[in-house]
Amino acid sequence: MGLATIVIFVLGVANFAMNRAVFESGHPLMARLPRSSRELGRRASLVTEFAVLFFALLLSVRGWPGFAWAYAGYTAFSAVAAWLILTRRV
Repeated sequence: MGLATIVIFVLGVANFAMNRAVFESGHPLMARLPRSSRELGRRASLVTEFAVLFFALLLSVRGWPGFAWAYAGYTAFSAVAAWLILTRRV
């Protein structure tokens, strides 16, 4: 297991934490959605997050360590979006 795989894994944990924080933030946009839509959205986002993490890890293990950079960019984009939501700037 290489450094790229470890970096992707750690960033994946951060992405799941940001995802949870956003859904539990009580943002007015989330409050407007029906409960069933919130639950479906939460599950869909977790499945999508897992799929992205899984394939990034798979590709890094198979000899494509550059995907650590791509996943870091994805994490940075997610962090900015989560910050905007959690600080209620959107």
